[in-house]
Amino acid sequence: MLRKLFVIGLLLSGCSSDVGYPTLDGKTIDVESPGKLLVINYWAVWCAPCRKEIPELNELAAHHADRLTVLGVNFDGSQNDTLRSEISKLNIQFPSFISDPRVTWGLGPVSVLPETLIISPEGKLLHRLIGPQTLASIEALL
Repeated sequence: MLRKLFVIGLLLSGCSSDVGYPTLDGKTIDVESPGKLLVINYWAVWCAPCRKEIPELNELAAHHADRLTVLGVNFDGSQNDTLRSEISKLNIQFPSFISDPRVTWGLGPVSVLPETLIISPEGKLLHRLIGPQTLASIEALL
């Protein structure tokens, strides 16, 4: 009986439509239906253009918190304390995913940093921006 319940549980979990991706701060973001714009930035601690654009993204997150959410993805896949340390070192003031959500939009791996995705409130990929962005360059697309 216990084995049957286990198998049923596995089957039901496979039917789940969970599209959320966890952030380092313990929240889960539904990238397929976020409810407001998502600005997802791919960064690395060794990437000079990334370090330059992070203050711009911090400002974007602060100025437009009512209409968008800025999120980060660490290119190197750092986790736990290493990720926290790198976030602190770069003064990243927005949440970071602990896994990469880009498969949701059928995108291959990041090949150039920085890269920024803009996702509609309905979860559609609106823009894929390669290279460093500024507050003004992203605001122009909103």
